[in-house]
Amino acid sequence: MSAKAEHYDVIRKPIITEKSTMASENGAVVFEVAIDSNKPQIKEAVEALFGVKVKAVNTTVTKGKVKRFRGQLGKRKDVKKAYVTLEEGNTIDVSTGL
Repeated sequence: MSAKAEHYDVIRKPIITEKSTMASENGAVVFEVAIDSNKPQIKEAVEALFGVKVKAVNTTVTKGKVKRFRGQLGKRKDVKKAYVTLEEGNTIDVSTGL
């Protein structure tokens, strides 16, 4: 499969945290994805962009917090994360490059 422009719209960026590093030990990779994307779109995008086979996709939506900025109320954006479990033998390197 070749990577199309809409695949880059679905996958925003990899998420590198302590929790996602622990998940990567079990063959899962965590991405921030578009809020309106669904599991089949995420699976297709990861397979096309990285050339791997996806076993499962789990998603979570984190609601944005209400915060104050210079006395004004503001709201952070909602974030959707996808925990992508890869088939045995497939890996994606999302190191920070440091």
